[in-house]
Amino acid sequence: MELRHLRYFIALAEELSFTRAAQRLHVSQPPLSLQIAQLEAELGAQLFVRTSRRVELTLAGQAYLVDARAVLERLDTARQRVAAIGQGQAGRIEVGLSGSHFLGPFPAALARYRHSHPGVDVVLHEMQPSLQQAALRDKRIDVGISRTAVNDDQLASTLLWPDPVVAALPPGHPLAARKALALKDLRSEAFVMLRRDSSAHAEHMVQCCVQAGFAPRVAQTTVELAALLSLVAAGLGVALVPSSLGSLFGARVVLKTLGARAPRADVHALQRRDDALGVVPAFVRVVTG
Repeated sequence: MELRHLRYFIALAEELSFTRAAQRLHVSQPPLSLQIAQLEAELGAQLFVRTSRRVELTLAGQAYLVDARAVLERLDTARQRVAAIGQGQAGRIEVGLSGSHFLGPFPAALARYRHSHPGVDVVLHEMQPSLQQAALRDKRIDVGISRTAVNDDQLASTLLWPDPVVAALPPGHPLAARKALALKDLRSEAFVMLRRDSSAHAEHMVQCCVQAGFAPRVAQTTVELAALLSLVAAGLGVALVPSSLGSLFGARVVLKTLGARAPRADVHALQRRDDALGVVPAFVRVVTG
């Protein structure tokens, strides 16, 4: 039995005329009659009563019509579901990101994606950037949101949004009155930093300071960005933070740009290269926009 047997049967059952059913199916009557005869032979039951004047369903035909319609409806539903998944409109996506991203542009980007792709279940996993690459390779997550780009034979990065680093200063700090700062202007300052063993951003900031000609004097470390900015506001030191996050503290800290050569903390989406179709590229495309 093939799907065309079911389609031919349903057409004849609904039209109750070989002529009209053949026209509806865009076939001639002999092939239609042959398909119906083959179906009845395979089922071992007569589905239609045929006379020279009319065609009627038998009791067996009436029962089979219900099941045949259900089969084609389920197949059509399955086809639509698979097509939706292939187009990124349905399915499930596992996203790994650090907690600091909930303070920046990501929540608004996620809301935009959820609005445009209501059929996709988005599962968020808080994890440090250092763990995201392994989770991607092991297929425990589908996308990583990270300030560290990666491009190798398995993983690729897409820039989501640019994010220059700014200096966060306590209110009243002497440098806060300056119109412009360069990173080297902070060489004599005490720094508040994220712990280097828990933040790739912290390690990157240390290396940027070294490239600017000095090693930062770290007075205090913490693991949370909100705590870091609170320590700056209390006067314990200065900090280097992504511009998108520093503004959350408003007047509690003073933010100063660091010029055209400011360090970068751009946000990237990491994904497996073999995820070229489906929900992952659609997610990255919408979040980027």
